[in-house]
Amino acid sequence: MKKIGLLSDTHNWWDDKYEKYFAECDEIWHAGDIGSLDLALRFEALKPFRAVYGNIDDSKVRRAYPEILRFTLEDVDVLMTHIGGYPGKYDPFIRPILYAKPPKLFITGHSHILKVMFDKKLNCLHINPGAAGKYGFHKVRTLVRFALDNGNISDLDVIELND
Repeated sequence: MKKIGLLSDTHNWWDDKYEKYFAECDEIWHAGDIGSLDLALRFEALKPFRAVYGNIDDSKVRRAYPEILRFTLEDVDVLMTHIGGYPGKYDPFIRPILYAKPPKLFITGHSHILKVMFDKKLNCLHINPGAAGKYGFHKVRTLVRFALDNGNISDLDVIELND
């Protein structure tokens, strides 16, 4: 079993609460708009870190992290990108990849809106953790934690970062 801490859209904002809420996690995943390589390195210092770059990320972040990340962990096929849409409204850029070989877990960011939706057509769970940073139109900053175990996704926990 692997416990995952997921966030997106930090926009170069560090919050010490990240350490608190991800303390029990085995890995931290970031779905883009990290904000700076320095911030990414702070996450890397905490835990094993997987990330994709977002539309606001500079060339340093883009050299360090891919636009699309696909991997398998605990027998769960994971696809992560920053701009991906959600079930019924997938971004045209990612749609062919999703439909050619649907993952079990599709992770996006960008919208600053927390969404957890199951796509029955693709038999795929979509998670957008919302925005963990302070910049953007969102009113509540959010993180997500969950577990991967032997092909299953479980124990999903939404955390609101109240200031």
